[in-house]
Amino acid sequence: MGKIILEIILLIFGFACLIKGADFFVDGAASLAKKLKIPSLIVGLTIVAMGTSAPELAVSISSAMKGSNGLAVSNVIGSNMFNILVVLGVCAAIMPIAVSGDALKRDFPISIGAAALFFLFILNGVLERWEAAVLFALIVGYMIMTVIIAKRSECEEEAPAKFNPLICALCLIGGAAAIVVGGNLVVDNAKDIALSAGMSDTLVGLTICAVGTSLPELVTSVTASKKGENDMAVGNVVGSNIFNILCILGISGMIKPIDLTIAGDGSDVNALIDGGILIAVCIVSFIMCLKGKSLSRRDGVIMVLIYLAYMAYIIARNYALI
Repeated sequence: MGKIILEIILLIFGFACLIKGADFFVDGAASLAKKLKIPSLIVGLTIVAMGTSAPELAVSISSAMKGSNGLAVSNVIGSNMFNILVVLGVCAAIMPIAVSGDALKRDFPISIGAAALFFLFILNGVLERWEAAVLFALIVGYMIMTVIIAKRSECEEEAPAKFNPLICALCLIGGAAAIVVGGNLVVDNAKDIALSAGMSDTLVGLTICAVGTSLPELVTSVTASKKGENDMAVGNVVGSNIFNILCILGISGMIKPIDLTIAGDGSDVNALIDGGILIAVCIVSFIMCLKGKSLSRRDGVIMVLIYLAYMAYIIARNYALI
């Protein structure tokens, strides 16, 4: 009983860190964007996306090094599913989101292409080192491209009247640290409870770890949306999804090839199924965004319902109910 109470307390503390950390981080990032005359979309695609993806990076690299390959891959796939369907869905359900032309023309297609490339790489059940290196090279290229675009872009918003570099830095660093600490606390304590319920590594990765490590994206994007930073909210989700596949799986695979066939528990087949579903979800969401260049409240509700249906499917699959 004492252990459960402690885990609940740590979970609550983790959520508190996520919420306040995201609030400070968005303020710092938005302030920095205005000061440097960088579009909020670019900040969302880079600084915010990498900061909120830090928990996924830690979980997947640790899992790959310990041989929990199913968890390493399912964490990324599950996180991307949660980002697209729940993070964007909840933001749109709360307040319709306008999606910029840059995100539709460039970043959404790149995220779909990254998911498709990863799917092709694991058709044989293994992500080899050279394949992981290709993924990592692509994220480096993507980051260079966004920096070049940022330099060419001009932000119409004027710099804030009172810009304090120290406060901005504290908001960014302190906020990111709180996000990472909060995400790890939530995942670690929730995972212990889930494993005791007979969940497989793949299911834990797709649910507990995916949701836990994606809470920073959820809180950050909702916070950004409420503050009117729609480009940052969308850029955070799309950028995180690109970062998750290209960087996290790229680094994990370069450290140690991710062989999903070793366990013999069907992780390789499940990864292909889930990867295919992820590609389909990305395409459907992209089409939704193209319609009127925005996501309506109805679109948001539909996206959340799709996620709940997917959760029901993978839980039934884990317990052999289907």
